[in-house]
Amino acid sequence: MKIKFYKYQGAGNDFVLIDHRESPLKNIDTGLVAKLCDRRFGIGADGLMFLLSHPNYDFEMVYHNADGNVGSMCGNGGRCIVAFAKHLGVIDSETNFLAVDGPHYAKISAEGNWVELQMIDVDNVQLDGEAFVLNTGSPHYVKEVSSLAQMDVYTEGYNIRNNETYKHEGINVNFIEQKPDHLFVRTFERGVEDETYACGTGVTAVAMAMAKKQNQIGKIETPIKVLGGNLQINFNYDGHRFTDVFLCGPAERVFEGEIDQL
Repeated sequence: MKIKFYKYQGAGNDFVLIDHRESPLKNIDTGLVAKLCDRRFGIGADGLMFLLSHPNYDFEMVYHNADGNVGSMCGNGGRCIVAFAKHLGVIDSETNFLAVDGPHYAKISAEGNWVELQMIDVDNVQLDGEAFVLNTGSPHYVKEVSSLAQMDVYTEGYNIRNNETYKHEGINVNFIEQKPDHLFVRTFERGVEDETYACGTGVTAVAMAMAKKQNQIGKIETPIKVLGGNLQINFNYDGHRFTDVFLCGPAERVFEGEIDQL
């Protein structure tokens, strides 16, 4: 049996997408998902998404991490599935769709390669030492560092993700370096269990953490550079709650094809 798939990337965060509108999603083989995401023996991706029909929304997004397990919200995945939905003709310039953390609104450029995705509101930001811990659809640990380009992000991120506090549920670990006109961010992602080129919920958490740390209030626009390119986070912050949160950036179809069910 052959599986029709599409490969998308958003700032280097890459995904396998499958149109699952014609059949109900059930009994998904997590081992098969992991094989499809494998970079040596499969297609290769940070995660896999199914696009499903939904009676109350334009579509539903179901996301699996690269390890095959159902994941929490993926921001760049959300932007890529919006681009995928436009490619399929499911949506045009705007959409309301359902993800694991609830409904999301998004708008997409006429060319179909720039997506602005509304994320959940956030009002709970905790401290772990000097690091910030918050949930932007997925849980994140945010730590400011220096010389980030030279840092061993895999080892440092792995150690935090697997320490006594976080090893059971897991956490995504983001390191930030403040630059004159942007934030430079690198992320170790749970589920992938490695550094990824970008993390949408991660850069959202980073922008919020830095706004809180720097006592920024009002409408805030934060340009962010990741290994895979450039993203921007926009939100309103009243000193207590982050609202009207948007993750903005590229979402591009890389290729499509068919693969035998491995």
